[in-house]
Amino acid sequence: MTRPLPAAYAFSGQPITRVEGRLKVTGEAAYAADNQIPGLVYAALVCATVACGRVDDVDARRALRDREVLRVLTDFAGLKLPFDPRRVSFFGQPVAVVIAATFEAATHGASLVDVRYSTRTALTDIDAPEAVTQPGRFNRDYARGDADQAMRHAPVVTDMRFGIARNNHNPVESPATIAHWDGGHLTVWDKVQGISSARQSYADAMGIPQRDVRVISPFVGGAFGSAGEIWPHQLLAAFAARRMQRPVKLALTRNQMYCGVGYRPASRQRMAIGADPSGYLVAMIHEGRTETAKYDTYEDGLVGNPRFLYRVPNMRSTYRVVPLDVSLPTYMRGPGAVTGMFALESAMDDLAHRLAMDPVELRIRNEPDVDQADGIPFSTRRLTDCLRQGAATFGWDRRNPTPGAIRDADQLVGIGMAAAAYHTNRGRCAAVARVLADGSAEVQSGTSDMGPGTYTSMTQVAADALGMPLGRVRFSLGDSAFPSAPPHSGSQTMASVGSAVFAAANMLRDRFVRTAVTDPGSPLNGARPENVAVADGRMYAAADPGRGETYQDLLRRRGWPMLESEQTWTPDDAAQRYSMYAYGAVFAEVAVDASLATVRIRRLYGCYDAGRVINPKLAHSQAIGGMVGGIGMALLEGTRVDHRDGRIVNANMTDYLVPVNADVPALNATFLPAEDTVADPIGVKGLGELVIVGVPAAIANAVFNATGRRATDLPITVEKLL
Repeated sequence: MTRPLPAAYAFSGQPITRVEGRLKVTGEAAYAADNQIPGLVYAALVCATVACGRVDDVDARRALRDREVLRVLTDFAGLKLPFDPRRVSFFGQPVAVVIAATFEAATHGASLVDVRYSTRTALTDIDAPEAVTQPGRFNRDYARGDADQAMRHAPVVTDMRFGIARNNHNPVESPATIAHWDGGHLTVWDKVQGISSARQSYADAMGIPQRDVRVISPFVGGAFGSAGEIWPHQLLAAFAARRMQRPVKLALTRNQMYCGVGYRPASRQRMAIGADPSGYLVAMIHEGRTETAKYDTYEDGLVGNPRFLYRVPNMRSTYRVVPLDVSLPTYMRGPGAVTGMFALESAMDDLAHRLAMDPVELRIRNEPDVDQADGIPFSTRRLTDCLRQGAATFGWDRRNPTPGAIRDADQLVGIGMAAAAYHTNRGRCAAVARVLADGSAEVQSGTSDMGPGTYTSMTQVAADALGMPLGRVRFSLGDSAFPSAPPHSGSQTMASVGSAVFAAANMLRDRFVRTAVTDPGSPLNGARPENVAVADGRMYAAADPGRGETYQDLLRRRGWPMLESEQTWTPDDAAQRYSMYAYGAVFAEVAVDASLATVRIRRLYGCYDAGRVINPKLAHSQAIGGMVGGIGMALLEGTRVDHRDGRIVNANMTDYLVPVNADVPALNATFLPAEDTVADPIGVKGLGELVIVGVPAAIANAVFNATGRRATDLPITVEKLL
């Protein structure tokens, strides 16, 4: 039984300020490294200085002369690591762990450990002639029609090759883990995006039952995918704590992050599109490859969006991975989608130029009726609305289609755009809701929050479903003792956890109502449940608002300390019957110095179809953050590897460039009023990944409009435009 609430008590859709905001700005929020555990000692990693070979000897004598250095661990027997610890698989691989009484002593001790290696020639370059590609396991080759034949006969063709440098994660919070054993039970205070999956990973690695692991992670200071897996340093912290029989804290340095927590892999793509003179697409060929590790495989799903986004009868796409002597890549905001869309949307812009057609019109002209990749209908699709409304808001009609035609003093000014899409993920999730005797409510789920505002949005959903004031509802997360939730990644949290919270809170409200109407002592006794409304924590007869009682009244009369409901929401088979995506259109204005070829962003704007927006303030914040990340990917970010030994030469915040205030222009975003109830009962789609997807392509297309030079390699640096 689920009933709508009076509008006055509907918090969903309102721009509520973060409920945990005060804790964060005052420093009261405890991140992983902030926890103070009695008896704590400190660990520091000794990392390999070669990319490929074998560890012959680890000499810890100099380190152990320091009286504050307690132990140096070199034998990891009993710990299941993703690589063979006797071999070196990548530069920066942990080969020893120094334990000391202080952080400073551990760090200094690690610098004193001498390691001898037998080295082999390392292969770290995706473009090396000896680099061998292999098919992806999950991203299979795809074809419809005969793309090669159709391309040969297409009147207008663009055929381009694209390269994107490796991008490394640089969140504000560095990775840190505190591990503590109590007998055979392990507790970790950690930086993780997947509470439940982290628990399982620790259990598997340590060889203990999952029930003997507790993971605590209430606050995450940014992650963008880097905390979506359990990395070697986290397992080594738990291993060290077990060996020491003391709590151990292990924090990575900023430099160690570049090999320690994954990255967006370097990619190479070919995108060819053929069209008739009217702009209708007739053929598309997409070939992509990304780097991965030799000891394990990560696939970046860059081929997904081009297969379905536009109507094209003949399509062929292939995906390959290139195993190298490097650390394992991982998810990074908009994984795969932002990479593949850079190629697709740059090629669409080039095709529009060749056709002398407006780029927005070209996209609208090729709007599909169904998802051609699977032949299934869209749950909802408003890409055309995003394109039209976005163009009108941005002032697209003032764009001069002739490259280099607009000049502002010594600046060449250009405008570009790109479409965006990201699939709607959903996962099985549980939540518990309870109302206490004091009239407050607690709602819990073992999810995470790396920044989008999960505490707040879930509080809004719960307050609406319970019919209670927002200030009387407290949502808790970040503890594996709470009901299980899927990883906080892939833009699935609002749909998954939100639906579970919605189900648990609704069931609890109905339980209160059904108890009241059957309770002889209740003013609502004898009423029909469907005729009872709830507002401000008070149940009342809809036809006679004066007849009713509060949740607190019922609990007090029954002598109950609380009433609760735990529910598990499981997605149905809609993903097999419908194509479920969120969409967007991104518009960019850039200025390029005519002499120096430096690129500056002037404006960025995005118009999005992300289903029902629970909190517009948080959604807007997510969009702005995604745009900033897109600016970095387009203009600044690129990891530099010395292919002689696999060393990352710019593994620091001085040489690895990320956007700062001076790089961030006027940014804005709007969201279409919408909902997707096919996807989930609260009608939401994901938006955290979506908002970066079209940004690099829109910027590159604006650079072409400004200069007439087509940037096909990211980041767009000065030398690529001179």
